[in-house]
Amino acid sequence: MIRVHRATFAYRPGEPVLAGIDLEIPGGLTLLLGPNGCGKSTLLKLIAGIERPDSGLVEIDGHDLWTDEVAARRGLAYVPEQPDLTPYATVREILGLVCRLRGEPQSAAEEALEFVGLRDLAHRSVRELSMGQRRRSVLAAALIGTPRHVLLDEPLEAMDRGARDAILAWIDRLLAAGATVVAVSHDLAPFAPRAHRAATVRAGHCRLADPLPDDPAARLALLEHMARGEPFP
Repeated sequence: MIRVHRATFAYRPGEPVLAGIDLEIPGGLTLLLGPNGCGKSTLLKLIAGIERPDSGLVEIDGHDLWTDEVAARRGLAYVPEQPDLTPYATVREILGLVCRLRGEPQSAAEEALEFVGLRDLAHRSVRELSMGQRRRSVLAAALIGTPRHVLLDEPLEAMDRGARDAILAWIDRLLAAGATVVAVSHDLAPFAPRAHRAATVRAGHCRLADPLPDDPAARLALLEHMARGEPFP
């Protein structure tokens, strides 16, 4: 369970992006939707522990993300939209570090590289990779170990068809294992049938649609309303 309690956040004083978010996210796939700039990626960064709330708290399985970091982050994986990685380290070095941090054998890095199709490029530094290859490197890091909470920001962007299919299959396996997956995506079609619920950020506050309609057309219509920032029932 991910719990956000009265969380506020502003990049500039007096200009809150999030103004008292209350949200509980159980297992399954939750979509974070809304127009560009509404705060959905910022909310995802708060849940990932990339940004710290100005007030309020974020808990992962009852552990405060900032006062009980080791326990809270142990099963947490985050795939950001912008793959910011150390430019001069090789892909294999980065994944080796992830293995050590998560207590996994080096073979887990090799398996992740094979999954994302980067084994032949693992000796290259990050600065030698294309944007799509960098995104695959970040995805490979998330694959290492057995994360119970997976946060994805535009996971299909800049991916070719083969990579998209592999990512969606991975998400299906996570969901089958009972993981909590939170995804930001403008590409609704692949996620609509998989989603258990959806949340949107508007004027700094969060509104949840749970459960989603069973009818596929009604479900997609609701998600599109939320993605555009339009009112919904």
